Amino acid sequence: MAAGTADLLKRVPIFSDLDGKELERIASSMKQRTFHVGDTVTAEGQSGVGFFVIEAGEATVTVGGEERRRLGPGDYFGEVALLNETARTATIIADSELRCYGLTSWEFRPLVETHSSIAWKLLQAMSKTYQSPA
Repeated sequence: MAAGTADLLKRVPIFSDLDGKELERIASSMKQRTFHVGDTVTAEGQSGVGFFVIEAGEATVTVGGEERRRLGPGDYFGEVALLNETARTATIIADSELRCYGLTSWEFRPLVETHSSIAWKLLQAMSKTYQSPA
């Protein structure tokens, strides 16, 4: 399981600079979750504590009740929730059986605290991803 999950994680921009061993460490902490058609995966305004990467299936993202985009295999959401348990900014509904791998902030934090190379690479990746225009 971890090898396939590590391959999915490699596609996520904040994890793309991690090496295979670091990806495997994170992947081994992830849990597979399956959502059924119509299930609410995340609800806008609710607190978020986890990150998900989609292995199979499709979902719709809405903000304020308006459809914004569709998600499929390899897509991800909730990465900010790994660091900050803020309210979700969108609702995500499963359009088909949706198989994801999830990671909660309380599973992620010990990895970052005990593996400084992971922490440093994530900080660098996030600074690139979330740079504000100067």
